[in-house]
Amino acid sequence: MEIPILQDIVIILGLSIVIILVFQKLKLPAILGFLIAGIIAGPHAFNLISSQHEVELLSEIGIIFLLFVIGIELSLKGLASIKRIIFLGGGLQVGGTILITALIATFVGLPLNTSIFLGFLFSLSSTAIVLKLIQEKGEISTPHGKISLGILIFQDIVVVPMMLFTPLLAGETPNIMVTIAIMAIKIVLVLIIVYILARYVAPKVFGWVVKTKNQELFILTVVVFCFGVAWLTSTVGLSLALGAFFAGLIISESDYSHQATANVLPFREIFISFFFISVGTLLNLEFFFGNILTIVLLVLGVVLLKMLVVGITVLILKYPARTVFITVFSLFQVGEFSLLLSGVGKDNGIIPENIYQYFLAISIITMGITPLLIASSSRITYAILKAPIPSAVRTRLENIKRSSKADEEFSEENLKDHLVLIGYGINGSNISRAAQKAEIPYVIIDSNPETFNKAKGKKEPIIFGDATNATILKHAHVQEARVVVIAISDPVATRRMVASIRSFTKTATVIVRTKYVKEMEEVLRLGADEVVPEEFETSIEIFTRVLKKYLVPFDEIQEFINQIRSSDYEMLTSLKKTPHSPALQHLNIPNREIVTLKVNRDNHQIVGKTIEESGIRKNYNVTILAIQRERRYLTEITTETTIQQGDLLYLFGHPGYINHLNTLLSF
Repeated sequence: MEIPILQDIVIILGLSIVIILVFQKLKLPAILGFLIAGIIAGPHAFNLISSQHEVELLSEIGIIFLLFVIGIELSLKGLASIKRIIFLGGGLQVGGTILITALIATFVGLPLNTSIFLGFLFSLSSTAIVLKLIQEKGEISTPHGKISLGILIFQDIVVVPMMLFTPLLAGETPNIMVTIAIMAIKIVLVLIIVYILARYVAPKVFGWVVKTKNQELFILTVVVFCFGVAWLTSTVGLSLALGAFFAGLIISESDYSHQATANVLPFREIFISFFFISVGTLLNLEFFFGNILTIVLLVLGVVLLKMLVVGITVLILKYPARTVFITVFSLFQVGEFSLLLSGVGKDNGIIPENIYQYFLAISIITMGITPLLIASSSRITYAILKAPIPSAVRTRLENIKRSSKADEEFSEENLKDHLVLIGYGINGSNISRAAQKAEIPYVIIDSNPETFNKAKGKKEPIIFGDATNATILKHAHVQEARVVVIAISDPVATRRMVASIRSFTKTATVIVRTKYVKEMEEVLRLGADEVVPEEFETSIEIFTRVLKKYLVPFDEIQEFINQIRSSDYEMLTSLKKTPHSPALQHLNIPNREIVTLKVNRDNHQIVGKTIEESGIRKNYNVTILAIQRERRYLTEITTETTIQQGDLLYLFGHPGYINHLNTLLSF
């Protein structure tokens, strides 16, 4: 029995393999390869596909899996944290694009209903392409990643009322208000069901499934949840993709979300390729080459229009210039839901055939250049911000905002020998609390307006701004800091910050938190002193617990941990060969540390005795460099110097011996 779709799958995927192999050699994105494969195999070129409808169905499954994985990674709590971006940012972007497009289209002579409908089409961006690329770069949790995600979610939601208004624009007169009211009720009911599933059903169901230890059953349960919620939303008129996103949110609330992601990823990669191929098949090559000049001008116009609206939207959300530009280079294209909506408009006679073909060409071209611009967005943004522009304009772009309340709590002029903390997320807020407790002077830099307001409410010493900008670093007196901690989730911005910090100071210790080990080498090369990758810290924590189960002495476990960290994880990788500067060689002595130790316990063998009598050097292999006694510092340390209770000892020695001494002098 012949199966036509099987032949089509072999042809288009085989063609894709050849094209993508060539593209990899040319260092071009795989998405472009899939689009070109679709154009070649499409009905307007070699017509290699006989089951166009079935291929479109496979592409729909790819979008479902993509949004499902995004939902798992975000979680309900994460979605709630960007509600302002979703509703305010998404509303401004969609509404602004519709308004300006309708005005321009009406001005050039198009009917009002066609003008408004074109506004609908151009207001939507590609969820599938943008989220895939941002996710691959590990930037979903960055400011521009969250803005892009929030606006795209709003666009997916607003497709529903656009579908409802399309018949009205076509001249039909159903009772639109009643239809909208019914749809609103349905949406509320879906959200209630999603919440109940996430809170009460999914955790229990997955708990039962995991107890069976049956991998096939687990995968089946994940897929059923994904397609089940997608089907539920589609029955009330919402998109399948939005339903899959809700399904991901449901599973994100369980303890098994990571395993679910791992199971679904292979399916996503296969099926999402069909989406890009199916988009490529739509392009009419004869029409395209016959109107190439007009199409190029229209593409430029649409891209500039969308960039303008997105840029204004992000500025209104009060994000800094860097975030504005990177977001602009992410959301300028026409989206896949526009293609779906355009078909409805064509069927209802709102847009004629020639405008429909222009729209298809614009959509495919903007989708095709999206991977290139997103990949280069950080470099282009950096070049723009470094460009020679008038000082008044640059001042506005830098967008430095410091509230009067924050200024009352700390004075920038008094910052010296302090800690500069870049990023006030979970890690940043924990570090600031520790700094407060230890009475270490510090200042925070963050460019997220919501995080900034949260820190202001806690009366934290915070500066609003982008730490890749030299002006912001100057305000934080980074040149006089002792330690700089970079605790953000943007690898590109992190590298810029390290390089910029090193242009100000060679003596400050720069500590960087990264998500993946692959980011370590470049950050160390740029000048970071220590890089703490989450992957390695997890490994250390796991193996520490293993050692405890084998009853390894606590001091030996601590020595093991200190050895790994003090050698920049050399036991786990050999990335760091030399410090970033020869002048700092003395700070990287293997298996030796300079630490402070408080004398709390009245140990008669040490407290009240001279250094010679206590035998600290002889018995514990530790050297006392200085002593802080109340508000005085004793720097001339001799064998006759006495140790008193309450002293703060500055010690140099092996971490294991220092830990042993600490057990004798601490409570």
